[in-house]
Amino acid sequence: MKIYKFGGASVKDASAVKNVTTIISRCKGRKIVVVSAMAKMTNTFEALAEAYYNGDTKIVAELFEEIKMFHRTLIKELMGQADAVPGFNGFIALLERRLKCGPSSHFDFEYDQIVPFGELLSTSIVAAYINKSGLLCEWVDGRDLIKTDDTYRDANVDWALTTQKINEKLTFEEADCYLVQGFIGGTENNKSTTLGREGSDYSAAIFGHVLDAKSVTIWKDVPGVLNADPRWYDEAVKIDELSYNEAIELSFYGAQVIHPKTLKPLQNKEIPLWVKSFLKPLEVGTVIHSRLGISQPIPVYIRKTNQIFVTISPRDFSFIMEEKLIEIISLFYHHRIKMNLMQNSALNFSACFDANRSTPELFDALKSQFVVRYNEAVELITIRQYTPEAIASMTTGRVILDSQVTRKVARFILQ
Repeated sequence: MKIYKFGGASVKDASAVKNVTTIISRCKGRKIVVVSAMAKMTNTFEALAEAYYNGDTKIVAELFEEIKMFHRTLIKELMGQADAVPGFNGFIALLERRLKCGPSSHFDFEYDQIVPFGELLSTSIVAAYINKSGLLCEWVDGRDLIKTDDTYRDANVDWALTTQKINEKLTFEEADCYLVQGFIGGTENNKSTTLGREGSDYSAAIFGHVLDAKSVTIWKDVPGVLNADPRWYDEAVKIDELSYNEAIELSFYGAQVIHPKTLKPLQNKEIPLWVKSFLKPLEVGTVIHSRLGISQPIPVYIRKTNQIFVTISPRDFSFIMEEKLIEIISLFYHHRIKMNLMQNSALNFSACFDANRSTPELFDALKSQFVVRYNEAVELITIRQYTPEAIASMTTGRVILDSQVTRKVARFILQ
């Protein structure tokens, strides 16, 4: 049994959905197909959730109409008529009803009740087309299978209950293919949750772990895991093989190809993870499995933009020791801000993190006890397996605000 995961780019239009169907048709035997929201629809749904929460009814109406038109146009291209997917119409009605109700005071909760419709609409369309093409593939609501706590926007999986639900539902008695949403789950009280941005990869790993899959394949618009993002690094090359540990390190530092939570469930059962191109599906791709290190001894570059670099100092000039560290880190945790880099000296604690809507509240909380200095719109460059030449290529001519160099990893905060 195999797990195939397709991201938004792989189902962005009618031609792409047809290509995904062809790839699925080549995979014989039992399989689980995990599909994300289409194209840039997650961004649109996030904007919809923001407008809904802020009470901007004009923008809500505009975005809702955009969502309907995009998907209905796609349905017409695939199925011949815009109302040919009954499941789609049901989800649109549910979303419209939701948007007519007033929001609660909990943005993360409201986000998780709106954004998952992107995956629900996408999979209803893809499943309908796959079955129209002659393949038997049963659509399943992932919120009934992946059960989580109520940490909205970054839910934690209840593994025992999830295992029970998946084994009860996915029996393969009437179909050898199930199509399910990535990224989303549900609480015991049937409230929608999400697993964190780009969490569809994690969904695929959950199914792979529970069902003891032969392999998990993530289909991307790149030929495999590259040593840099080709959108900003022209000389990016494919890495043939990675160890689980090395891939976990790269994802920890922010590599975009693999979601940080994806690898551990697969490593625990030694299930290989393939990263392949849906544009060239017959090419080998990259495999992540039990081995040592990286197959190619080349630098790996990871770039994170729109970062905030903050330096925090006690007002009384006391040392940054355990008590102060616990206080500072607790405030980051309370505001659900994950640090991409942190380090401290005798009198300063510095951190780099993604700019987000909680930043002002974090700074207000810190300023009650500390002096806070920060730079906005900076970049964090990480080089694993660095060389002097690699460092020079990333930093020459740039203002280095801070750096952190260890045996294998060099990291630079650049203005």
